[in-house]
Amino acid sequence: CGGGAAMPHYTNGRQPGKYPPFTKFRDNVHFVLDLYDPIGMNKKMTEETKEKRLRAEINNGRLAMLGIFGFLCADTIPGSVPALANIAIPYDGNCMVPFEGQFSYF
Repeated sequence: CGGGAAMPHYTNGRQPGKYPPFTKFRDNVHFVLDLYDPIGMNKKMTEETKEKRLRAEINNGRLAMLGIFGFLCADTIPGSVPALANIAIPYDGNCMVPFEGQFSYF
C-alpha cells in the first residue's frame, strides 16, 4: 500500500493517518472517494488544527485500547477492576475457539 509509490508506507516515514489520494484510480477505472476527507471539508484547516486533531485521534485510540484491556482484565480476574464490578460479565467460554481448525457455528 502507498498509492502506487506516491507516498512511502507509514512504517517507512509517512505520517500515520496521511493516506494517498486515489486520483489515478479515479481517472482510469471508476469514481471512488478518498479515504481522508472524501468531500474536502478540511482543505482550509490550518496545520495547527490538523496537528491538534491528529493528537486527539491518537489519544482516543490509546484510551480505547486501555478501556478494552480493562474489560478483558475484569472479565478474566473478578474484582481486578472495581469500577467494572457490576458491568463486566465474566466469560466462561474459550475466546480462541473461532481460530481453531474445527470451529463451527452448529
